[in-house]
Amino acid sequence: MKSKIVCLSKNFEFKEILKGKKSSNKYFTIFFKKLSNKNNNKLNISFITKKQLGNAVNRNKIKRKLRNITNEAVNKLSLKFNYSYLVIAKNTILKNNYTDIKKTMFTEFNNIK
Repeated sequence: MKSKIVCLSKNFEFKEILKGKKSSNKYFTIFFKKLSNKNNNKLNISFITKKQLGNAVNRNKIKRKLRNITNEAVNKLSLKFNYSYLVIAKNTILKNNYTDIKKTMFTEFNNIK
């Protein structure tokens, strides 16, 4: 199955989303906003891990977890494709298991209106 997820690529897109609304919890912060030049058939989402979270192996592991959870959310939830999302991971995401992170991410995506 072809993925419906597309990463943000332009600097102005990141700056615009950071000006939008945000939802935060103990694992990550989600910024979201409607962008005008966006294709509504695909989900625009990017994952950010700071260097303080660890070496490249740990940061990529976090991004893989978040990407996998987002793929499941696209299939199971009715995500709003008209929004663009920016997910910034926090350091508590390393110490917790996959199911807790998945549960909180699903609830955060359900709370976004």
